[in-house]
Amino acid sequence: MMIRIAKSSDKFHILKFCKNTFSWGDYIKDVWDHWLSEGNLLVIEKTNPIGVCHAVFSKNQVWIEGIRINSNFRRQNLASNLISKVESLAIQKQIPISLMLIDTENIPSLLMAQNLGYKINQTWKFYSLFPQENNSYEISYEKIIPNSELSHYVKSWRWIPLDDDTISSLNSKKCIVQSKKDKDPTIAILGDSEHFEKTLIVTLFTGSKNNTMNIISFLQNFGFEKKYQRLQILTKETLPEFRDLEHKISFHLMQKLLS
Repeated sequence: MMIRIAKSSDKFHILKFCKNTFSWGDYIKDVWDHWLSEGNLLVIEKTNPIGVCHAVFSKNQVWIEGIRINSNFRRQNLASNLISKVESLAIQKQIPISLMLIDTENIPSLLMAQNLGYKINQTWKFYSLFPQENNSYEISYEKIIPNSELSHYVKSWRWIPLDDDTISSLNSKKCIVQSKKDKDPTIAILGDSEHFEKTLIVTLFTGSKNNTMNIISFLQNFGFEKKYQRLQILTKETLPEFRDLEHKISFHLMQKLLS
């Protein structure tokens, strides 16, 4: 079996076994063309492609996503081989950290990652919020500064470190909103999905219940005014009950030190 860079003609073979990955289907068909153009889309083949994963290399980390293996070829360490290939590329680039996201209930994938040396770094919850008019909120666009609680934010379902430069850029674009109705503020970082139209992705750092409810009201109205079809909220905390807010799934952010 050989691991190589994907090409356009691989799409048919990959999507053929990526139809029913989850109970609701799969998103690979929606991102394939984007990932192909971004580069570092890898396939493993045996006559035809039977596995795939995508890697995003940045200065201090590699992000691994979209690992899929044809069900007829599972239990042959193919996913592990793809991950190890990405890690070797990252080491060549002197990148010290590898990250990936795994469903908290996906025990086989969690065991595989742990066997490869990955550890649970954080646990995140994914909520959906239906956009509609809601004027009962009060927020501010005050600048924030880095701290240990604000370690990452989510950009198109990739966890990006919140360093000084990143926070400065987000502040300047007014992508960061806060609720400070009482002393424990709630902070939201807003970003358009790069792969799905009319989708807002929100990284939420919760404070008091009052501030969190206030921010959720703002997000609901913001989505309505900007005509978003989907509001996706990622947070490390359990959110309070709120009309049209639904918890979808939880994930472990897995990390491995490569050097």
